[in-house]
Amino acid sequence: MLNVPTPHNGAKPGDFAKTVLMPGDPLRARMIAERFLDGARLVNDVRGIGGFTGAWKGCPVSVMASGMGMPSMGIYSYELFEAYGVENIIRIGSAGAIQENVKIRDLLIGMGACTNSNYASQYHLPGTFAPLADFGLLKRAAGLAEEKGYSFHVGNLLSSDTFYTDDETAAAQWRKMGVLGIEMEAAALYMNAARCGKRALAICTVSDHILTGEELDAKARQESFLEMIELALDLAV
Repeated sequence: MLNVPTPHNGAKPGDFAKTVLMPGDPLRARMIAERFLDGARLVNDVRGIGGFTGAWKGCPVSVMASGMGMPSMGIYSYELFEAYGVENIIRIGSAGAIQENVKIRDLLIGMGACTNSNYASQYHLPGTFAPLADFGLLKRAAGLAEEKGYSFHVGNLLSSDTFYTDDETAAAQWRKMGVLGIEMEAAALYMNAARCGKRALAICTVSDHILTGEELDAKARQESFLEMIELALDLAV
């Protein structure tokens, strides 16, 4: 166990609920807390990464930003798991689609997370680790999405270390392997959960399509993310 507070989190013991929703953007974390959680209170603001705890349908839920990329997600999720007793982390973010049958605004539920990162090298494994979501969270998320009538896909994501890349063929190579979309955090979250014996799931809204060039503007993104946010909140209870 890590000491509390941690270098990146000023919360006190017990400040976080057992389930934490993690958007990448600190402003989105604040919006979720203010718009959806009853009695939300700020529990962390180190480096401007706001963490909030409140209630959704009477159940304690926390929300805290992860920042962008696997190193940032790796730090914040590890500290939540190891220092604050968090049991479940649900990533809620955006992804770029790379399959023709995936449309703008669709939800991608990450059964697995491929990656071009070297994050797993720290474990000194004699092979390649496959980062996977918790099956219980995955099953419930898919069931809730179906009940709500959302357009969603379950499968592999790609957690990329690069947003801008010199390799113009990279997306096509992952596409032929059936990867649904590209994001930047899920693999680190899944590996941390595996190492800590905890549970994790990534749910992403398709904000742009790498094949067609379609993309949502800022306002449309905010509105489209509401389905994902409500799905994650209901999953948390």
